Formats: sequence, C-alpha cells, structure tokens
Amino acid sequence: MTQEKAERRAKALVAQMTAEEKVSQMLYESPAIPRLKLPAYNWWNEALHGVARAGLATVFPQAIGLAATFDPALVEEIGGVIGRQGRLKNTIYRAEGDRGIYKGLTYWSPNINIVRDPRWGRAHETYGEDPFLTAAMATAFVRGVQKECEGRPQAAACIKHFAVHSGPEETRHGFDAKVSEKDLRETYLPAFEYVIRNAKVAGVMSAYNAVNGVPVCANGRLQQDILREEWGFTGYTVSDCGAIADISERHHYTATKVQAAAAALRAGCDLNCGSMYGYLLEALHQGLIEEADLDRAVTRLLTVRLQLDMEEPVSAQQEQKALQTWLYEQPEWDALNQKAAIQSMVLLKNDGILPLKEPGCIAVIGPNARSLSVLDGNYHGTAQQKVSVLEGLRARLPHTDFLVSEGCHLYRDRLEAMSAVPDDQLKEAVAFARCADLSVVCLGLDPSIEGELGDASNEYAAGDKKDLRLPASQRRLLQAVCQVSRQVVVVLLSGGAIDLGEENERVNAIVQAWYPGALGGLAVADVLTGAANPTGRLPVTFYRNEQVSWDFEDYAMEGKTYRFFQEEPLYPFGYGLSYEKLELEVPEAAPEAPKDIVTVLAYNPHSHRVDMPLQVYAEFPDERGGTPQRQLVHVSMLSLEAGERKEVTWRPDPYWLSVVEKDGTRRPVKGRVRLWIGDHQPDARSKALAHSRCLSVVFHRGS
Repeated sequence: MTQEKAERRAKALVAQMTAEEKVSQMLYESPAIPRLKLPAYNWWNEALHGVARAGLATVFPQAIGLAATFDPALVEEIGGVIGRQGRLKNTIYRAEGDRGIYKGLTYWSPNINIVRDPRWGRAHETYGEDPFLTAAMATAFVRGVQKECEGRPQAAACIKHFAVHSGPEETRHGFDAKVSEKDLRETYLPAFEYVIRNAKVAGVMSAYNAVNGVPVCANGRLQQDILREEWGFTGYTVSDCGAIADISERHHYTATKVQAAAAALRAGCDLNCGSMYGYLLEALHQGLIEEADLDRAVTRLLTVRLQLDMEEPVSAQQEQKALQTWLYEQPEWDALNQKAAIQSMVLLKNDGILPLKEPGCIAVIGPNARSLSVLDGNYHGTAQQKVSVLEGLRARLPHTDFLVSEGCHLYRDRLEAMSAVPDDQLKEAVAFARCADLSVVCLGLDPSIEGELGDASNEYAAGDKKDLRLPASQRRLLQAVCQVSRQVVVVLLSGGAIDLGEENERVNAIVQAWYPGALGGLAVADVLTGAANPTGRLPVTFYRNEQVSWDFEDYAMEGKTYRFFQEEPLYPFGYGLSYEKLELEVPEAAPEAPKDIVTVLAYNPHSHRVDMPLQVYAEFPDERGGTPQRQLVHVSMLSLEAGERKEVTWRPDPYWLSVVEKDGTRRPVKGRVRLWIGDHQPDARSKALAHSRCLSVVFHRGS
C-alpha cells in the first residue's frame, strides 16, 4: 500500500475510534480493535545486525564491524537481507497466530549515535565516531531494510537515539547532556538529518537523556521544530523504553506522570515504549492535551502499519512459500555474512609474520579463543551455525597441530570457582606457548561486560569501560605468553579501542576482529592465513589509555575523535593494513571536464583481484578556527581484477563540504577545498604505520 493510500485509510480508521481506543494504539503493545478489523500489534523489534530475539536469523558482524568495512554498498545489501528475513519470519509467525514482541516489522535499528568517548559501553552498536561514515552506513542500512518488495516496504527501520546520546550508561535515565549549538549541528545531528533526507526512514526513537535541560521525549525543539519542520520527517517517533517515565521520575521536569505523558505527546512523541501513555486519558480530561493530538499520533502510527501490509491473515500456502524461500536463500545469506566478517577485520600491526605459512604447531590461547558468545555482539538472533576462532583456524589449517588453553577468565582472577587459586590455568598457557611454533592469543571483551545498562555487568560500571586496558587477568596472561613464545599474534574481539600497553610493541601482529558475527572465526582464520586480504579500517580512534583523561560526562567535542584530537593516537581513525593494495593517481583535469567531479585512476598490479576501501578527506585551510582539522567526505570499495585499470569519478556532496558556525548555522565553503584521497587519513601517524601517502587534490567550490 502506498503511503498516500495508507494515510487516507489511517485517517478513516482514526475517525471511528473512541479516545480510549486511540490511546491504546499509542502503546507499543497495541491491542486489537475487532470492530475495526484492526489486529493486535507489538511495535518492539530489533535488527541491529540481523533480525534479533525471534529465533533463527543470520547474525552478521556487530554494527561497529560493519562500519569497519567502509563499504556502504555491502551494508545496504546486508540491510536488504535483514528486511527480507524479517518479512519471512513475520509471515511465518502470523500464520501461527503469534503477533507478540519481536515478531513485527518495525525494527528499532540502527543506532546512529556518535562515539565521542571510547569508554561508552554501547559504542559497538554504532557506526563509530564520524558523522559522515555514520550517515553513509545508516542511509545504506535503512535503504536495504526498507527495500520495496511486492509493492510494499520489506520492513520499517528506526534510527536511534535522538539525540546527543553516548553515555554514561549508569546515569542515562536522568542525565542532562550539555551541548553547544556548534557541536549539536556539527557532530550530534548530521547523521539523523542525512538519513531522514536521503533514506526516508520510517521511525525515530527519542533518547533517555535531556539536552540542555529538557528531556528529549518532551523536547519540542528537537522533535518538532528540527525533526519535522526543518528536516521534513513524516514518519513516527517512539520513546526509548521507559523514557517518558523518566520525564517526571528521574529528570523531575514535570510534577506528575500525567503531566509527563502530556509533555511527551505535545512535543511530538507518537508511541510510548512503556506504559506512561496510559495516563493520556487523564491528561485529556485535565485539558493538558487535545483529542487532535491523539489523532495526529495515531494516524502516523497506523500509516506505517498499513504501508507494511500486515493486517491481512496469512494462508498456509504463504507460510509454506516463506519456509521454502528461507531454505533456498540460506546459502547466499551465509556467503554474504562470511564476506562481511572478512571485510570487517582490521589488521593493526604486522611485522611480516602474516599471512601465516602453515606452522607445525600453534598454541591458541585466551578466553575468547573458543567463545561463541563473543561472536554475537548484543541485539542478535539465533545463528544456524557458529564458528569460533579456534574452529576457524582448525578448518583453514588442517595439517597443523593445536595446543589450546583458555589461560584465564575474561575478567575474574581464576577460571575455576571451586577451591582454585588466582591464575589457576596460566601456567598451562605458558607451557603451550613455549612449546608451539606460534601463539595466537584471543583476548578482548564480550557483550556481558561491554554494553547497555542492564545487559552488561561485572567489572565495568553499568556496561561502560573504566579505561582502555584489558582486564587484569588478560594482561597477566599476555605478558606471560610474550615472555616465552617465539612469535605472538593477538586477536582482539571487542566493541572498540583497547590499548595493550607495553605489549603493543612486543607482539608480532594484532588483528581487531570486533564481535564478528556467527562465522567470524572463519573470517579471522582467512585473514591470518592470507586466504583473504584484510581491508577493514578503524571507524573509531584507538587512543592510548592515558590520552582519555576528559570527564565522561563532557559532551563538548574539543579534543575528541580524529576531527579534533591534537595528539598522536595509538591507531588513527580510518587506519588498517592490507597485504596488497591498489595504485592510485589523480589525472590532470581536462578543460571540458565538469568542475564538480573528482576523478581518480586506480590500477591493480597484482595477479588476482584486489579490493581497497577508498577514503576521501576534506580540509578547509582558509576557514576560521574551530572547524574540524579534517572531515571524511566519501567512502567506497574499489574492486579491480588482475591488471585492471579503472577511472573512478565522484561528485562531492555539498552537505559535507560545509562548515558550522558557533551559532549552529551550516554554510557552504566557497573557494578552495583540499581533498586527500587514499585508504587512510593524511595524518603523520597513519602515513608512518601504513608506509603510504595520500593523494592531494584542490577542489574549487563556486564563488
């Protein structure tokens, strides 16, 4: 059903509803209205990196790993599969009479908040620290999920958490993010604006926190003035779960729950994840809202539902077709998942040890070597098959002997609880490392200690990290292995930056594997053995631990992320090593060539296909102070066959070739803009680590 037709039908339904019925449809657990032939619907569903919490589904790499691919086309393809699987699962569940939670087609994904602090526990749910990369990946993901199929969207995406939300988790329900107009418009809002304008996303979720004193769910400036009037958003808005209750109970912005519900509705929040909108009838009786406010919200909500075409019953034939389709397309989905996992791997260090020549014996050590839960990330489904790092290595190195030791617990000081002493299995790991030709040490975190408040716990406060170091148990393990092993390769599985300290210099190679999805172990093995050329790049800055000294609650962007950080990081945003690269050059522009197009010549000198993530950064040297030192403005994956030469053209998007004034006004840069083109940033640290330089082009905007 088209949006126009759906909206007409929605208005007709709303016109027949009582006030009580309207309010019932504004709760995420919307009951049926039999007399209007409107079935029950539960709005809450998740699809961060695959259909979540509803049984069998492809578990793709976690969002931060998808961002590390620097490949929006790949992410759009993945989004398309997620929407496809969601539609098939919805058909099957409806055929069986199940319309419960996590069974609908309104996915509260993706998370497009900006990682301004590497300690934030939910950073791995995002696309990283850069507004452009986040916007590009989110736009691609939304387009994929909402791809039209049989005259309707496959599913409805929802971008979150609007806005200015990136920790700390422990205080998020009552936290007030203080932010300048410049930072608001330069860092925290661009991805939301870009996705709304370019992908027509169906939904926006409002955050728990307040912004400059006003809870977001009651913030009319954000939800109405900016979101709808300025950006032209026409979809539905939903509160984060429990956020409307926070208006009165945690923020103390209103005196009563009735006032809190009324404030949220007046500000523009259509749907309540929670139960607070049950107070809207009392708010109506008190004159705090008008029935027209209810009509507006319910019309928006029903328009989305009707567009998705979920109201009709499902026949046995339709269910059978959905099941057959799932079986038929599963191999293609697995292949795509494997490809995504490979492209997400970031090779941070390599002294020449990689790719591995098949050793006689490898010691595979560490708490993440055999872990299957570390593959998932959070907000995930149930994979048909999972492959750990250990099993991936065994599959790719069939003639190698393996010595396997967990060595230590992920964060506790002992593995066995019953009568064990601290470091109870450390000596086994040391013995195996001494005996083997090579040690592959699988360290890092997992979503049980790095994640969302309520989901993550243990040694990290509310899911946030205390610092960027490994847990003490793992530090002791790595130090001990480095003292005896001939060669050490570290595989880090985590949602963000980890600083190995002194061991950064002692180990031979480091692979950042994130939470790589169900087939992540095969991808790690493919990169270590050279079956795949690593092309992943960092979507976040890997700072040295001591460099992160600012207050976690400080939302000012000065000194944070690659755009404003003045020191030399451990590993820069956009950085990653590859075994093989393409050669790039910038040709002289022909007199008749369009002035708003940039051209690059790429050449593959190798005897087989090579992929390389192209990155383009802009500098505005003639601008006044306060602008980013550089800004990513384009990413794409270049793929050339053996010996192939290709001309790549790109038209810069004017939105990203602009600067934000102190008052938040965004204006185009006119005149000279320097573009840096390569597979990393043009900073000194990236050049030194990658042993390569970026090309430079002066691009002239109109006067």
